[in-house]
Amino acid sequence: MREEFEKLAVAGKIEGRHIEPLVQLATTGFCIHRSWGFGCIRTMDPVFARFTIDFVNKPGHTMDLGFATETLKPIPKEHIFARKATDPEALRQLAVANRLELIKIVLLSFEGRATVEQIQQILVPDIIHEDWRKWWESARRELKQSGHFLVPLKKSDPIVYQEEKRSLEDRLLGEFHAAKGLKSKIAVAGEILRNSNDINELDNIVAEVIRVLNGDIASHQRTQPALALEAIFMRDDLRDLTEESPAEGELTAHQFWVQETDPGLVLEQIPAAKQRRALEGFKAAYPDTWDQSLLNLLNTVSFKLCREFTSLLIQNGKIEALKETLATLIGHHTASSELLLWLGKDRSDAFADILGPEVLRAMLSAMERDQFNEKRSSRLREFILNDAELIGELTAAADIEVVKDLTRALQYSPVFDDMDKRALLARIVKSHAPIQSLITGEQPRQDTSFWVSWESLNRRREEYDELVRKKIPANSKEIAIARSYGDLSENHEYKAAKEMQKILMRRKEELEEQLVRARGTDFSQVVGDVVGPGTVVHTTDLTTGHTEIFTILGAWDSQPEAGVISYLTPVAQALLGRKPGEEVEFEWENTMRRHRIESVQPYRPQSVTDPTLVSNATEINPSVQPGSAPAA
Repeated sequence: MREEFEKLAVAGKIEGRHIEPLVQLATTGFCIHRSWGFGCIRTMDPVFARFTIDFVNKPGHTMDLGFATETLKPIPKEHIFARKATDPEALRQLAVANRLELIKIVLLSFEGRATVEQIQQILVPDIIHEDWRKWWESARRELKQSGHFLVPLKKSDPIVYQEEKRSLEDRLLGEFHAAKGLKSKIAVAGEILRNSNDINELDNIVAEVIRVLNGDIASHQRTQPALALEAIFMRDDLRDLTEESPAEGELTAHQFWVQETDPGLVLEQIPAAKQRRALEGFKAAYPDTWDQSLLNLLNTVSFKLCREFTSLLIQNGKIEALKETLATLIGHHTASSELLLWLGKDRSDAFADILGPEVLRAMLSAMERDQFNEKRSSRLREFILNDAELIGELTAAADIEVVKDLTRALQYSPVFDDMDKRALLARIVKSHAPIQSLITGEQPRQDTSFWVSWESLNRRREEYDELVRKKIPANSKEIAIARSYGDLSENHEYKAAKEMQKILMRRKEELEEQLVRARGTDFSQVVGDVVGPGTVVHTTDLTTGHTEIFTILGAWDSQPEAGVISYLTPVAQALLGRKPGEEVEFEWENTMRRHRIESVQPYRPQSVTDPTLVSNATEINPSVQPGSAPAA
């Protein structure tokens, strides 16, 4: 093959510097392109000086030889991509029988290192058909025991293959000393704890780890107390593996709590899996006052910590004090959204005497307070909307006047949009039928609909669709992006986006109200002997003798410059129901006019929009006039 390339160079078809790279490409027969990925070189055409290459998504692709040397990287036959192309079945067998060998092949194909995500992308689904997570968990345990693989704590960091085998204890101790920051050291210490049965000279390794942790605990106690407490837990768990005695002067969990001035912050910041252990330690440090301290903190902590607080209080017979605290916070409408979220989700029989309509009122108050803390407010709001039984259960035994008061509060609440309000109000009506009259109004229902042409109705529906499908979602993205810039108090992009959100939502509400009331028509039922919507009226101004023509159409069809007016205008209202020969008076351009109707003709549009796109058409009776005009 080299001779052929040398001949091509002599013939001037390729440059001499291309010979060696081409020999490598032709010898291996496999390559990688930065855009097209793995390729298999099928043929070399000496006449046209080009390769034919099968890329994954570009089979039979031809490429100039000189260009190939610039864009292709040759890969050996041992490369994972080459082996997948030539013998995938052998790799599948390795996936079952020798996971470590398969992973080794992958790593060596990429200079000895690759992330878990990269390994998964290469092997699934061509080589590994079974559940990847299950397969990887087994492989990961083997990797840690092997001694040839460095497995990082972070999934985003690469796994590294090393030819020289290292013992498990050497590797873990090396990783511990190399770890940056106390959090990383705790993570490696956890690995030592989990692999303790397989570690030789465990006592020595534990002693060294404890020594380092004690130093970090002392230095982090004031600046990062939650992290220091987590390190204390890890240190104590490691010591339980050995017979080592506590070092003189080391900080214990009891001493930590006695010295800590902000227990709420520590409990909030410590990992959720460690919260109960931390609480038990706090309880032991303050045996006489722990319960009151937790009750004082209850309204300031997150949902998960609320659950841990209340669980500990109940287990220790403090439920009555807990209920008293809850009742006070709910009655004063000062309960936090996180506390109410816990209470709403829990809804155990133990709190049956508390779970009433006042809880829902307190929820509304909490969400209104948290409007600028969107995370907390939205969590409680989504819970209320998604739990279809909540409102019914909270108001089941309530007096109807209390339910009416709650209904009004919900109607005027700014934390729900109109659609969500209707859904929530429907749940109240389901349990309390008399509330229907409060929602719809005490007065007999009046027809507030109005007539519009199909064309104008479709225009408004198109505006609404563009609003909800494009403009509002785009605005939501702008808000999210602007929020990511931080410091909302000085974030002009965020403020502008929120102002636009108000405008868009206000217009959405207007269009919804209008579209519900609008009744489309093509005016085809108009006879034309009486003035009504859908008629062309010829009149004579009795003062000037001039002829005036009025085309009376729907509420959204006014074009005064063309003589087209809405049937809801004062002029049209004066003409409606009249016949030729009758005289009418109306105000026109700030002047009272007296006109005689000469003729009335049906209006015939040039085109009619498909009425199936909107609501059913209504026959127009000029003697029956729908209600007032909609907002512009």
